[in-house]
Amino acid sequence: MNPTSDKTVFLLSDATGETAEKMISAALTQFRRQGTRIRRISHVRSKGQVYEALDDAAQCRALVIYTIVNRELSRLVHDECEALGLTSVDIITPLLMRCSEFFGMSPTEIPGLLHNVDEAYFRRIDAVEFTVRNDDGQETRFLNKADIVLVGVSRTSKTPLSMYLAHQGYKVANIPLVSGIEPPPELLHLEHSRVAGLVIQPERLVELRAARLKNLGQDPRRAYADFEQVETELKVARQFFRRQKWPIIDVTGKAVEETANEVLVKLKFK
Repeated sequence: MNPTSDKTVFLLSDATGETAEKMISAALTQFRRQGTRIRRISHVRSKGQVYEALDDAAQCRALVIYTIVNRELSRLVHDECEALGLTSVDIITPLLMRCSEFFGMSPTEIPGLLHNVDEAYFRRIDAVEFTVRNDDGQETRFLNKADIVLVGVSRTSKTPLSMYLAHQGYKVANIPLVSGIEPPPELLHLEHSRVAGLVIQPERLVELRAARLKNLGQDPRRAYADFEQVETELKVARQFFRRQKWPIIDVTGKAVEETANEVLVKLKFK
């Protein structure tokens, strides 16, 4: 007979318990755990919730694992488990005590802080993945899912700016404007509050494009880096942005952080 069949593990958490459940699941992989159930009880913040959960745990003689940062409530779980004859494991208090000794300060005892960090982290990961997929007009069908859309001619810092904003948690798409090619129709249907047009001084753009051509082993005197061609491109771009009533942001000589802040301000994210 499987020694872990028909066993139940109760997980009590003062937050969501998602992180603790992953830890428990990882531990259970070391055992033959067919039939073992994990019952997660989230947001346990009162004595009444503790009593109710442990009464249920007692009925099936469950293993009780808990992660509760409030010392009084954590102690109550420990004492009640002893009184009911239940095996219990506190997976947060020993860690908090050691950290308290090491840092020379007491924990805040505020539930859910780790979950908040996790949510922010995964939001940034999603934003970065979205932004990579939607770089340089690759996936225009997803433009409506972007928080921010950056539009500009070649070499106006669209990609580095997009990635910087993505690491702040914003899903960003960027669309290049190319002479003789109509912009994607999806772009024109977006809310104005989500799109920003990027421009740069023509002299600086010529320098950037010439350097790009040299790096590729091509003639830096090609039309791509011709001053008159560049000036025309930028003029057409500005006119297009004004027609669409999008905010125009000049990236000349600005650090990416400065430009990103301007984007967020003009699109009213700040």
